[in-house]
Amino acid sequence: PSTPLIACDPYFSIWSPADNLTDVNTVHWTGRQQSICGLVRIDSKPFRVIGAEPRRFPAMEQKNLIVLPTRTIYEFEGAGIGLTLTFMTPALPDDVDILSRPVTYIEWETKSLDGAEHTVDVYFDATAELTVNQTSQEVVWSVEKFKQVDALKIGSKDQLILAKKGDDVRIDWGYLYVSAPMGIASAKTIASAFDCRTAFGKGQDLTSIDENQPRQARENTPAAAMTISFGKVGKKAIQKWLMVAYDDLYSIQYMKKNLRPYWRRNGWEAEDLLNASAKEYEQLKKRCIAFDDELMSDLKKIGGEKYAEICALAYRQCFAAGKFVVDENGQPISFCKENFSNGCIGTSDVFYPMSPQFLLFGPSVAKSFIVPFMNYASSPRWKFPFAPHDIGTYPQANGQVYGGGERTEENQMPVEETGNLLILFGAIAEMEGNANFAGRYWGVLEKWAQYLKEKGFDPENQLCTDDFAGHLAHNVNLSAKAILGIASFGKLCELKGEKEKAQEYNRLAREFVARWLKEADDGDHYRLAFDRPGTWSQKYNIVWDNIFGFNLWPASALRKEMNFYKKVLNKYGLPLDNRQTYTKLDWTIWTATLTKNKSDFDTLVDPVFKVLNETPSRVPMCDWYQTTDGRQVGFQARPVVGGVFIKMLYNKPVWKKYASRDKTKASNWAPMPTPPVTKVVVPTSEKQGFKWRYTTQKPPADWMKPDFDDSNWKEGEGGFGTRGTPGTVVRTEWRSSDIWIRRVVNIPEGISGESLIRIHHDEDADVYINGILVLTASGYTTDYEELPILASGKSAIKPGRYVIAIHCHQTQGGQYIDAGISEVVKK
Repeated sequence: PSTPLIACDPYFSIWSPADNLTDVNTVHWTGRQQSICGLVRIDSKPFRVIGAEPRRFPAMEQKNLIVLPTRTIYEFEGAGIGLTLTFMTPALPDDVDILSRPVTYIEWETKSLDGAEHTVDVYFDATAELTVNQTSQEVVWSVEKFKQVDALKIGSKDQLILAKKGDDVRIDWGYLYVSAPMGIASAKTIASAFDCRTAFGKGQDLTSIDENQPRQARENTPAAAMTISFGKVGKKAIQKWLMVAYDDLYSIQYMKKNLRPYWRRNGWEAEDLLNASAKEYEQLKKRCIAFDDELMSDLKKIGGEKYAEICALAYRQCFAAGKFVVDENGQPISFCKENFSNGCIGTSDVFYPMSPQFLLFGPSVAKSFIVPFMNYASSPRWKFPFAPHDIGTYPQANGQVYGGGERTEENQMPVEETGNLLILFGAIAEMEGNANFAGRYWGVLEKWAQYLKEKGFDPENQLCTDDFAGHLAHNVNLSAKAILGIASFGKLCELKGEKEKAQEYNRLAREFVARWLKEADDGDHYRLAFDRPGTWSQKYNIVWDNIFGFNLWPASALRKEMNFYKKVLNKYGLPLDNRQTYTKLDWTIWTATLTKNKSDFDTLVDPVFKVLNETPSRVPMCDWYQTTDGRQVGFQARPVVGGVFIKMLYNKPVWKKYASRDKTKASNWAPMPTPPVTKVVVPTSEKQGFKWRYTTQKPPADWMKPDFDDSNWKEGEGGFGTRGTPGTVVRTEWRSSDIWIRRVVNIPEGISGESLIRIHHDEDADVYINGILVLTASGYTTDYEELPILASGKSAIKPGRYVIAIHCHQTQGGQYIDAGISEVVKK
């Protein structure tokens, strides 16, 4: 898979998709180029060590690559020297303060290998590509001097804070910083990447600061560039370092409230982050080395060398697919992103498989993603008797979007999500030895347990977490999850002192398992579905029976199942079930632990190690791939790979050791923010159709201006789209990839609150008022949402007669566009 270089959060995430760091340019986890460049000049001769450009400079020979939980280490040799390049992201889980910092250190260590002294200089740059979603967006930059560091700063001109949501999306707000301890950089500038790299290669001074800004990120691509001189290098190794950081200002929108990253909770700005990170480098380096050494040692003892390397590769990817933010009480909460599956935020069947990594490292991180989810699930907005699927589309956690959102039960995952949450509360109780955390949400958990009691054993035709396989009735593995959810609730009741209720749910779980063993039996294995003889599936959900010590499933049943798995094992692993040859990496590791037998574990894990070394798909660790040829089916860079830590939870002393180190000790979380009250200023077509002029042929560049002549456009009532698109009222059919619409509106007198665009878009939409861009919305919605307008567009919302103009672009699935204007009602 791709190698993690900078892995901090879903937006600040840079990878190398090649064996050698110089084979290709670096990319964002989505695959879009986000170039960082590293060069070294040895006795005036330039070499590349990061990236494929400039190709006119030869690549230094890479001798080794080591991936550890917090560090990626490359070793190079050439021209008489050895160079070790280390990317260190201090993702230390015992301290959320450090874990949440969006900072990666890059250390250069060099020494002579041939006995002679050599003059060595190094060069690093990070391009403006890191700060925009599309390289056509304009960027600005500046040079900063802080107390501890010299810093170069780049960001987008428009600063569309939390405006875009979706899956294949990159950040276009906040600021990138390349910095070094004061006086370390021998030269620094922000200018054309090509010019800077060329100058360094020739031994010339770096180009002076480029004043041609703002400009598009792709136009003479600006880069923050630094050089560091090592002087004469002999046998003794010399180390120097710099930092790459990203201050996103605001990280997550939670129920319409923009939340700060956790590291900013005490009022810190970028300067504070960089100064503290520079001051604490040596201390953090020691902590990272100690953490990596100890964790790798424990992983090897518990699962072997191959297992340890799999976990090391998964570690930063898991944490980097989510974001820690601060709630109104100063407590850490986190939101994971469903990378490359649909972009949802806080998805329960994503944080369920990722949970072993979070659970291993203690209560603060383990509870961080559950609190915001449960706040939503406990609110009056969630009206169903089962758990939600998600709480929005990243980075906007404003309510479920999957399967019709809050509107319908259709296409949801009732048993899946409900079982997930009850099991996770059971896992936290197992870690803490009490049910105090569950007590915060007891009424909801009790309702969910009752739902599983009624609906869980023999699930109706519904989706499970493996929704790519489609609906399935009578799902045997899903039934196992429901049974364990019921048993988990019994465990919580027991810890809470509700003995009678505990006995009821524990008895029910045992009765269900007895039925399960009989009704799912298919001779030498257990079925995929109760009513489908001749079928089979991985029963990964049963892991919690072992971890919690329920002993619901007899060892003989798990032995029988494991023996069958060995019969159907392919070159690159165990298929998920009999329907396809693909598998899920996380579930395979879970299944491998079921018998608690080392030989069984190795038999299933060895092909996973093999596919990670031989897959032709060069993406961040893929969790859904073919067991026949190792190719990616879908998904990449997802947090679910944290699930590979499941075997660590079997070892209670090791689990207790790591969990007890929690320094953050989060508690007293704030309630869910209350969204603002709004009123209509210009109505949408939700209740009454309003006429728009529209065209599906690309119009002239000035199409959005008020004096543009749209008389030859068609006329139709909003909204525009295809019938069946969730949450829509289609009055005019639109089936092409693009539509441009215009409508004359009257904005009344008396507007006093913050103006919002009320919009239902599927997919990307740009909204203009009298030719001024007031909103850029990406992805899709399943209902009308009220979105803040751009700072540059605030002047457009004032009383009078105006033209609203919208361009909507659609790529797949349903499509729809309609919009109006609302305002926030002042309290």
